[in-house]
Amino acid sequence: MQLNFKKIGSGPPLVILHGLFGSADNWYSISKELDKEFTMYLVDQRNHGDSLHSDEWNYAVMAADILELLNEENLDKVFLMGHSMGGKVAMTFAVNYPERVERLIVADISPRYYPVQHEVILDGLQAINLPEIKSRKEADEALAEYIPDFGTRQFLLKSLGRNADGFYWKINLPVIVKHIEEVGKALATESIYKGKVLFLAGEKSNYIQEKDMESILAHFPSYEFHRIPNAGHWLHAEQPQAVVAELRKFLR
Repeated sequence: MQLNFKKIGSGPPLVILHGLFGSADNWYSISKELDKEFTMYLVDQRNHGDSLHSDEWNYAVMAADILELLNEENLDKVFLMGHSMGGKVAMTFAVNYPERVERLIVADISPRYYPVQHEVILDGLQAINLPEIKSRKEADEALAEYIPDFGTRQFLLKSLGRNADGFYWKINLPVIVKHIEEVGKALATESIYKGKVLFLAGEKSNYIQEKDMESILAHFPSYEFHRIPNAGHWLHAEQPQAVVAELRKFLR
């Protein structure tokens, strides 16, 4: 599948993959900090952002999408980074196509299985009656009945588009609801990437725990690990300068 992406900067190629419900724009501020050091490809993954929708949605096909993008852009080898769901895609790509990855960065996710934890968000998104709402304020008010946190609602509503016919979801909400368990699936047991890997975790996040280190080592024997102080799961939004500093150090 051809993916929508934004190409920013100059230098060695760095491909960045967003998380669930996100888009390429989530990493725009980070990319502006690094645009004199890397050519960055900020990708909308399938069923997200301005990329095409598909009934097929799992890590194997999402990794194959990245391979297609690299081939179309004549990129032989890239630095690859992914956050949360995007981190799982990046890990899958690295173990499936190791010869195409110079170095790998995984932000706040591990290779293990994660149980479904987005039921309330999905309920809230489905509760918004798109044909009837007249403004983003009305959509936000409907979503607030399920999600009290304003910041989380604003992030989710970035995927709410509008055209001459009214509001629509940029994300493929029906497919995400149907296949949400795919997001939590673990990396295949035998999968190994021997290149250099940096795992970043938010200090206040529980997505990467001490128990995960054994699994990380089994799949990525040349890994480094760093916790970003005063950051939760959205470490790149909460502590962008600290994330940029770690990226520079690792990719130098």
